[in-house]
Amino acid sequence: MKILITGITGFVGSHLAEYCLSRPNVKLYGTFLVTKEIKNLEHIKNKITFLKCDLTKKEQVKNVILKVKPDKIFHLAGQSQVSSSFQSPEKTLFNNIVSDVNLFEAIKNIKINPVIVIAGSSEEYGAALKNELPIKESNELRPLSPYAVSKITQEKLAFQYYQSYGLKAVLMRFFNTEGPRRGEHFVASSFAKQIAEIEKGKKEPIIFAGNLEAKRDFIDVRDVVMAYWLASEKCKFGDPYNVCSGKARSIKSVLTLLLSLSKVKNIEVRQDPKRMRPSDISVVVGDNSKFKQQTGWKPKIPFEKTMEDLLNYWRENV
Repeated sequence: MKILITGITGFVGSHLAEYCLSRPNVKLYGTFLVTKEIKNLEHIKNKITFLKCDLTKKEQVKNVILKVKPDKIFHLAGQSQVSSSFQSPEKTLFNNIVSDVNLFEAIKNIKINPVIVIAGSSEEYGAALKNELPIKESNELRPLSPYAVSKITQEKLAFQYYQSYGLKAVLMRFFNTEGPRRGEHFVASSFAKQIAEIEKGKKEPIIFAGNLEAKRDFIDVRDVVMAYWLASEKCKFGDPYNVCSGKARSIKSVLTLLLSLSKVKNIEVRQDPKRMRPSDISVVVGDNSKFKQQTGWKPKIPFEKTMEDLLNYWRENV
């Protein structure tokens, strides 16, 4: 089985690569943009065929699909930071939408029909009302960031190609994914990196934080990659699915947990206005019953283990 992961060198992509290689009879391919990012996959790089590709370039995408002719595609590549999308909305929309058009057009024109799992986000729901929690897939989408708008558009494009051309698209909505290798611009990873820097004396004992009152639904990346695989095997095409824990945790409680794991005590916490978003969501918690019923999946890794592994990752990388 030939599998293509777009954005294979990223946080989720690298974990998904490991999981795919644990399956029998898999030949794995992955797209990337920057050579230095392959560091996440140093330990398995000889088992992967890497293909440099800018997914916003139509011919480059066509050449990759022609070369691989994959049986499955896990489409992870794109601009994934909510905060960055406020700073560069046009770049976020262009990258995330045009890459999908190019990918879907290449599949259609080359006349192959792989299963393609689309990496959507809980950000699509935006401002869910209190009486709508936990959020179901049927909930109204009220995006509060350019990133969220781009993910909704990706999903709607995939649905349109499914309806028009039979594209075997599975539409996933992943909630806050955490674990080792998570980028430093994401909240839990930012805290963990700052703590690791403080422990090594590279930073004064002060943690800078944004909105600590917001509540989010966190899930371990290693549970997420198992969900990707099950989605490619058991989910209905054209349908959206939530992947989440079903529990809401405040950002403050996440920071408190990480501080309890620190080797340095009496660390000060300061709010940084630069870390606040122009619009934010107070509570995000999902209902995963549809996906569980369809696939038998359930999260297995305790949140405390996720945070411990994330902190240890930064202790080794600062």
